[in-house]
Amino acid sequence: MDPRTGLSVVGMVGAGQLARMTHQAAIPLGLSLRLLAASADDGAALVATDVVVGDFTAYDTLSRFAQACDVVTFDHEHVPGELLRKLESAGHRVLPGSAALAHAQDKRVMRERLSALDIPVPRWTVVNSATDIIEFADGHWPVVAKAVRGGYDGRGVWFLSGERAARELWATGIELIAEERVSIVRELSALVARSPYGQVAAWPIVETVQRDGICVEVLSPAPGLDDVRATAAQHLAIRIAAELDVVGVLAVELFDTGSDLLVNELAMRPHNSGHWTIEGSLTSQFEQHLRAVLDYPLGVTMATAPAVAMANVLGGPAGGSGIDERLHHLFAMDPAVKVHLYGKSARPGRKLGHVTAIDDTMDRARERARAAARQLSEGAT
Repeated sequence: MDPRTGLSVVGMVGAGQLARMTHQAAIPLGLSLRLLAASADDGAALVATDVVVGDFTAYDTLSRFAQACDVVTFDHEHVPGELLRKLESAGHRVLPGSAALAHAQDKRVMRERLSALDIPVPRWTVVNSATDIIEFADGHWPVVAKAVRGGYDGRGVWFLSGERAARELWATGIELIAEERVSIVRELSALVARSPYGQVAAWPIVETVQRDGICVEVLSPAPGLDDVRATAAQHLAIRIAAELDVVGVLAVELFDTGSDLLVNELAMRPHNSGHWTIEGSLTSQFEQHLRAVLDYPLGVTMATAPAVAMANVLGGPAGGSGIDERLHHLFAMDPAVKVHLYGKSARPGRKLGHVTAIDDTMDRARERARAAARQLSEGAT
């Protein structure tokens, strides 16, 4: 408890852009957000005051950090599970808990549990040898191989074209699962939150647009998704949150095949597909995550406009005008667009921030968000 405010201290392991935006959400609530950063140059560490720089894979560091927190949560899933279990055994409150978080840390654990619950996922198999991949393919290539742990933003995913590729990947020693390559219409995301009390809240289902394994756009609500399928997706995400005992925000990434919705990935923290909620929802995912881990009643998730489009700002080619000049031009071009920059140095393809446009139609919102992201990334509309 913070003696100055009488309010709880939330500890967040990780100090990237998710922690940075969670810090912003904590300020109007009067909450103290304590951060465990890998570096003093991390995006959230640049703006927060209560920052510990240390190694999140060292138990002594985690334990000292947790001692000053009423609850510990995360902006990434990379803390080893055994250390989280040790923190819990020592009496620290960790949310989401280690048992839930294991399903976001380990793709094999996640696929096994969802399959046991009869939740639809792509056809998949455990891989103990290159032969397992080859037999799973049964002559039908490509096959998708995924690293069991650690992959994100397209990393840790391989599209294997044949037996030789399977043997070469297996020889690297990476622990894998294999999945069928699903023919999809698009990708969707169902974002929900759950409190320890068991209260749940769901945002509109969104469409996520991927390029080179990186999400470049999020459209809310997902264009052309009928109410029946949208409600089914929300119910599916709520069921997963309850079955896995998730506390906080849960993002369920979905493949839309045109006839079915298949679960692709889970994230148990604020998620890129929910950044639009800062301006586009009465309660942002970041405020909701704080409410959930503190067991406050959850906020209303109603959209603030008929159409919300978010575009990620990726580092563009070297050279050209600086970011300050680009901001000047962007605000002159579209004063209503909302910009969130993460305090990162630029390099090609790196997520530097995002922009959000709210409008009466999705076509117009999307056009504005794309133009704004392009201006910040490339210095051109």
